[in-house]
Amino acid sequence: MEKISVYDTTLRDGTQGEGISLSVEDKLAIARRLDYLGVDYIEGGWPGSNPKDVEFFRRAGELHLCHSRLTAFGSTRRAGIAASQDSNLQALVGCGVRVATIFGKSWDFQVTSALGTTLAENLAMIRDSVAFLKDHGLEVIYDAEHFFDGYRRNPAYALDTLAAAVEGGADWVVLCDTNGGSLPGWLEGVVREVVKTLPVPVGIHTHNDGELAVANTLAAVVAGARQVQGTINGWGERCGNANLCSIIPNLELKMGFRALPADHLVRLTESAHYIAEIANVSQPLHQPFVGGSAFAHKGGVHVHAVIKDARTYEHVPPEAVGNRRRVLASELGGTGTMRWKAEEMGVDLPAEQTRFLVDQIKELEHQGYQFEGAEASLELLLRKAMGTDLQGFTLDYFKVLTEKRSGEPSVSEAVIKIRVGDQVVHTAAEGNGPVNALDNALRKALEQYHPSIREMHLTDYKVRVLDEKDATRAKVRVLIQSRNPLCTWSTVGVSENIIEASWHALTDSMNYLLLKDQERSG
Repeated sequence: MEKISVYDTTLRDGTQGEGISLSVEDKLAIARRLDYLGVDYIEGGWPGSNPKDVEFFRRAGELHLCHSRLTAFGSTRRAGIAASQDSNLQALVGCGVRVATIFGKSWDFQVTSALGTTLAENLAMIRDSVAFLKDHGLEVIYDAEHFFDGYRRNPAYALDTLAAAVEGGADWVVLCDTNGGSLPGWLEGVVREVVKTLPVPVGIHTHNDGELAVANTLAAVVAGARQVQGTINGWGERCGNANLCSIIPNLELKMGFRALPADHLVRLTESAHYIAEIANVSQPLHQPFVGGSAFAHKGGVHVHAVIKDARTYEHVPPEAVGNRRRVLASELGGTGTMRWKAEEMGVDLPAEQTRFLVDQIKELEHQGYQFEGAEASLELLLRKAMGTDLQGFTLDYFKVLTEKRSGEPSVSEAVIKIRVGDQVVHTAAEGNGPVNALDNALRKALEQYHPSIREMHLTDYKVRVLDEKDATRAKVRVLIQSRNPLCTWSTVGVSENIIEASWHALTDSMNYLLLKDQERSG
């Protein structure tokens, strides 16, 4: 299979996305994961632009990369000075990498308006800058910024800028759809003409302002581009960059190219989620290939067909990208869905119980429950139907008080009385809110009997109003996500009282942990 070079710019272009901020330690961790995934180039940042990137390149020796080549990013020299006197180019040479990527202007409007220089000087800036880096022994990737906008307005000059990079000795010339406004059919034709013209390999760098970054990237590959640039999860300025998590599997599974080392595609989902976790941002559920819903099936007809043959509703096997198939229990499902879920959870569900559970779930969802996002609560339902004793504890009562004084933050206190076996436990705890206080009090009561609760913590808490017209009397649904060193699980509670709904979700979460502890202990 022909190789496509994968160039990752998550650590530079990705961090320009709103809400993305990485420390030096974060960048080092992500770089290691990108190397584990097997991308060819990791663009680490702009060493002349800020102290963080200076520190990152200073510590880059800690990475010990096995596959990827670390790349530094910068711009062409400033107008009117020699390349050897440009501090940006000096920083690229001095930061210790063997590959440098520089960008220059391809759009005559940008040259005269943004740079404020002449078209001829811009060509010299490109040529001189590439030659300077080559003279210092670096592999040079030239990013032709705004190329497609420039080509649309003045194709001859846009091509002249590429020729200047080639004359300087560029190893790659990358065409950039910087404003993200091109359409795939037109872009493919332009790339095809450029590939015919240039004696060096061509790459593609697209943005997602028209929701076409992935399509434009794949169209460019069809036209002859052999390097794809993008970011993990599509992060980037404005609407983001081309999403490598979609580009890579399309190249490998559908277009017959090799993008990653053999057998590395199965690392894609794990890597995408790991990098999102490091950046402290939510992984979109509906992201193709690597999202939690990418291979999730809910409708009864769909589930019935998938049980027979997954190809009926899946365009690629989820295992190919390291993801997994999920069947969602809901009011749209039937007995096939319930049997699937029971088997997935290791529950031997008799046929006579299946229809009962389907009807029960439909009634609960009518009340406002939602089990597709709370599979731990669903498993507890299944276990109860099988007669499993799930109550590690029973509630006698709880009471929650919240005090607010002028000029001071509010403080909540929860008092609970529970029974653990034949023991009565009566305790209290404070928290920064009523749910936090309940959580603290329940932990305090249970930890002496179930020490594993100390390792469990809540990672997400969501409240959804179900009947907006009822205002503050509305029924609410609470979803809680919990985690320990072994796994993550989600639970749900519904009530007109937000504290009661939270209590149901919270106690489900702890009962699920105790169930798993019991299973592991045999």
